[in-house]
Amino acid sequence: MTATLTAPRPSLVPPFRSSASPTALPNRLDSLTSLRFFAAFAVFAHHFSGHGKGTGYGTAPAIFPYSMIGGHGVTFFFVLSGFLLTWVFKPQEHPLAFYWRRVARIWPASLVAAVLGVYAYYIAAHEHIDWPSLLASLFLVQTWFPGVTPTLPGNEVTWTLSVELLFYALFPLAARIAVRYRTRTLALATAAGLVGMWAVNWWAAATFSSPVEGWIMRNPLVYLPQFLLGMTVALAVRRGWRLPMRPCVPVLLLGVCVYGYYQGRATLPDAVVAQLDYSVRPVMALLSMLIVVAFVQREINGHRGVLNQPALILLGAWSYGFYLLHHSVSRLATYAWGRAGDDNSVLFDLLGVGLVVVAMSWALFHYVEEPAAKWLNGRMPQRLRRRWNASPDVPPSVEVAGARERSSR
Repeated sequence: MTATLTAPRPSLVPPFRSSASPTALPNRLDSLTSLRFFAAFAVFAHHFSGHGKGTGYGTAPAIFPYSMIGGHGVTFFFVLSGFLLTWVFKPQEHPLAFYWRRVARIWPASLVAAVLGVYAYYIAAHEHIDWPSLLASLFLVQTWFPGVTPTLPGNEVTWTLSVELLFYALFPLAARIAVRYRTRTLALATAAGLVGMWAVNWWAAATFSSPVEGWIMRNPLVYLPQFLLGMTVALAVRRGWRLPMRPCVPVLLLGVCVYGYYQGRATLPDAVVAQLDYSVRPVMALLSMLIVVAFVQREINGHRGVLNQPALILLGAWSYGFYLLHHSVSRLATYAWGRAGDDNSVLFDLLGVGLVVVAMSWALFHYVEEPAAKWLNGRMPQRLRRRWNASPDVPPSVEVAGARERSSR
């Protein structure tokens, strides 16, 4: 959730040229920061409400089963991460400097949150600790290998950071390759990747046992098309591509799709429901892309709305900590007070626990995440700070492919 949960702050204009007028690009994309909180809260609502049948802290009929789609809020983070990293891409930056900044941003807060996670998932739950699996989770590589115990070791939600870590490892090279290609080529590659996600899910479900299928569908390689989608859209927007659409349109479309998905799961034949399940990740990625594009275009046009309010921007800044802490807190609340039941009064519990997690995420941001990032970045070796000229043939901007596109029109 560091799904984009840990993407760079969208407050800087990318330091490379675009095919659009320089004045067309905003200095800040505050709406994307705010959206991070809503995505994190959706994941929280999913974990809080559970999967039904006595899971979670309590299940409110007013939002269940639709709250379960919150588990796919991580898809939004993956798409957003690809978008924002490409939006602020610096071709002259040394790859090791990029890695240093990413580690400085995500790892300290993850380690601190892991203390609460170990207490919630192991000590308070009286569960055995498999030390190799726990260590893998601390280094955020737990989804890279099969056989970890339990399925989501350590702080359970950090499996998404394990997915992000592979993308971070590939990004310096992937971005330098992506800027060489036309938007149409990148779009076709992205579409093929999303179809591949659907096909892999179908193949895994039809071929393997449930535990093996689960590991395959948490493997970082499966999610690379979602990051590529974010990269492709970022390059397209910088090259001047626009999609005439108000933000309310993709938001409403998301609501319709979620409603239709769960109504279909309740009424359609099992074979059709299986195909819906295989398709949900690619579809949610596309909906996430539409939401990102709509709000970015709004800011490019100089419009400000609810998501530009300071309170929501702050919640977005704290969203990484919120994501890291929310499941541990709700799990401990369940241990302390038991399940709250399955009626709509649970919504008050959800909001109350949510406020507690917000307060904790503020503290994690102000006392760990932000100061640790500043301290570590301040100690980056000087040789990494200098502009990197090891690959002078790398295009300095998206202008290379963008110029080819314009000349072919």
